[in-house]
Amino acid sequence: MSTHRYDYDQDTLASIPCRGAEDFGDLPALAMVGGEALSYRDLERLTRRLAARLVGLGVRKGDRVALLSENRPEWGLASLGIARSGAVAVPILADFPAEQVANILEHSGAIVFIVSARQRKKLEGRPLPDVIPIEELSAPVADAELEAAAAAFAAPAVAAADLAAIVYTSGTTGLSKGVMLTHRNYLADALGCESIIVLDTNDTLLSILPLAHAYEYTIGFVIPMMSGAQVRYLDRPPSASVLLPALASVKPTIVLSVPLVIEKVYRAGVKPGLEKISLYRFRPFRPLIERLAGRKLMRSFGGRIRFFGVGGAPLEPETEAFLLRARFPYAIGYGLTETAPIIAAAAVGRTQSRMAGPPLRGAELRIADPKPAADDPSLLVGEIQARGPMVGPGYYKDPVRTAETFTADGWFRTGDLGYADEKGRYFVRGRLKTMILGASGENIYPEEVEALLNASPFVAESLVYGDEEGITALVQLKPEIIEELAACVKDGIEGAERAALRFGHAAGAAVRHAVESAGQAAGAAGRTAGSAYHGAERAVAQLLERIKKETNAKLASFSRIAKVEPQLEPFEKTPTQKIKRFLYPQKKAE
Repeated sequence: MSTHRYDYDQDTLASIPCRGAEDFGDLPALAMVGGEALSYRDLERLTRRLAARLVGLGVRKGDRVALLSENRPEWGLASLGIARSGAVAVPILADFPAEQVANILEHSGAIVFIVSARQRKKLEGRPLPDVIPIEELSAPVADAELEAAAAAFAAPAVAAADLAAIVYTSGTTGLSKGVMLTHRNYLADALGCESIIVLDTNDTLLSILPLAHAYEYTIGFVIPMMSGAQVRYLDRPPSASVLLPALASVKPTIVLSVPLVIEKVYRAGVKPGLEKISLYRFRPFRPLIERLAGRKLMRSFGGRIRFFGVGGAPLEPETEAFLLRARFPYAIGYGLTETAPIIAAAAVGRTQSRMAGPPLRGAELRIADPKPAADDPSLLVGEIQARGPMVGPGYYKDPVRTAETFTADGWFRTGDLGYADEKGRYFVRGRLKTMILGASGENIYPEEVEALLNASPFVAESLVYGDEEGITALVQLKPEIIEELAACVKDGIEGAERAALRFGHAAGAAVRHAVESAGQAAGAAGRTAGSAYHGAERAVAQLLERIKKETNAKLASFSRIAKVEPQLEPFEKTPTQKIKRFLYPQKKAE
């Protein structure tokens, strides 16, 4: 059964549990891998119970309810229960550290916090709103009053235009960015995706991406629950040792992924195997060998895959070329959290290397201010802009940023540069804004990371950018810090001890090593300027590592710095004293 019974102008997320119980009854809906499934009838009953519980806690229409948990069936229950209560969900990525979670709770004004035991530990000692342990949502209860309230529950009227969720793509103090999405946005995107995939009761999904991502929530939860499919969840991150047995057990028909997963599978498993086959060196044999490799890959994914969705970040060209030649059933989706999230997609069998795809059904795209590309004047490149019922209304409590994100005639600025071909298919060439896409498709805002780096008492300025190695930080230390480290080297063992106290044990050890390598017998006067310089250089490297470690402790895992390098000269700046950000990755490449 497709999602044809739904109308995004009339229905809401709150419609899904009731309609699911009517259409699919005791069919399995949600389960952990290897666990007992909740049925669609269970889904209706348990979401109604949660909605009644929220109303009993004083939640009224439009109030915010935060949701923080690892993926599990109860996550979906919480989401739909919040919708049925008329409240607004605030899903929080489980990767966010305590400081970001606290800031999101404060910024959103959430009055109830649904949280797993593992995640609750992040906020021990902090004031919290009313807390509901997520583990309780599917557990039997002996609360007769709650059961009576659930039986008599009268759902508040929820309209398609009402706010359904505020999705925070960042949470650092002062830079919170809560994307507002309505019920209409979610359902319009779910219905629009029928142009690339239609699910039914025979489909099983293995969920490996965080449900707090709009991508996994809309495509991997809302659509299946509208279609009678079942979803299975992993109880740990999808490493190869966890993912492969789960695939063999579940035998999914649908998997949603980010490029990193399939790229790792290709580079670690498929490519080495191909290179061991002597005939693979001869081009005439390659198509057949790659087709056979594609069949083997299908078997490793359980043998039933008919749709392997890839979104969130560009797919590495070599991997995509193999998937095309191997006829692996992958599909590409492009969009942003602000578009709930897909706005362009290519269905299985219609993919093309580096292509985002044609606009999703119901979406409109255009290229604003197109100009010939420097490397190919036949391509007219400009910002991709979008319009349609899946485009959200803007950012919570941020009218200035909302106004900046929309054009005067109402189109959403994606911040991506791209072009369209003669068939109306869109291709993304890069970011117009400074936002970095993480390896798993997360939004990483360099300004936030820089703000944390610059808060260090040792840092003058910093610049963060993404490259093939991850997140790189160029850090300019304060001049007096460099001078102080050099003085520590000149002062011998006493200076090493001072450096350890001032800058950390690793920096002190580097100074000590420099002193000892210069030779203790020579005395302070015999130490050359060169040895002092090299000792200071090593101490600087250790200090930068300390700064990196301290900064990473305050960041979500996906936005942590992979590499930190000293910026020896002042950054080049504009007349308004802004760093010329665009110069530095290119300079580094030179």
